[in-house]
Amino acid sequence: MRITKFGHACVRVEYDGQALAIDPGAWTQPDAVDGVAAVLITHEHPDHYHPDRLRRAEAPIFTIDAVAARIAADAPDLTERVTVVDPGDELDLGLHVQVVGEKHAEIHPDLPHFDNSGYLITAGGTRLFHPGDALTVPDGQVDVLCLPVSAPWLKASEVVDYARAANPGRALAIHDLVYSEAGLGIVDGHLARLVPDLDYARIADGSDLL
Repeated sequence: MRITKFGHACVRVEYDGQALAIDPGAWTQPDAVDGVAAVLITHEHPDHYHPDRLRRAEAPIFTIDAVAARIAADAPDLTERVTVVDPGDELDLGLHVQVVGEKHAEIHPDLPHFDNSGYLITAGGTRLFHPGDALTVPDGQVDVLCLPVSAPWLKASEVVDYARAANPGRALAIHDLVYSEAGLGIVDGHLARLVPDLDYARIADGSDLL
């Protein structure tokens, strides 16, 4: 499985000639979606979903009902490509995808509690989980966890606890454009000290997880 980190929350997964892009949002490099077989969107926030990124590819779009409604309002030209998924659904997109989770992490009690579904992708014996904006722990072993490391809804202690609970073989930092490089360095340090056995990587946009 080839795993490429693009801007902020977007990850591209490739195996045996098939590629999927997860959460190509406003802070994602446009070429993240080039040649993909499908695009998966976890929720409606613009750092995870942007119509221009979806228009760049002709691939089908798999997402939750809330995002489908947003696409219908923002970009009706894309609606024919949208398939709505629900928690527990399993998809054969060249790579096996399971839909996991229902809710975005709480930002503040006074704000709406948004819907969100993560995606567990299995290919070549590797299981990768992208949680979107949530700290959902999927059933079974996770080989690669896409680990949110900065967000208005997230504390560094929660990053540590999530990494411990998911107990992945490896963790790839995502959702990393909210903090400065100095702030991200603090999170990196906490993970190194408090989850010392974690194989953790924060890599440059456009780079592969090696």
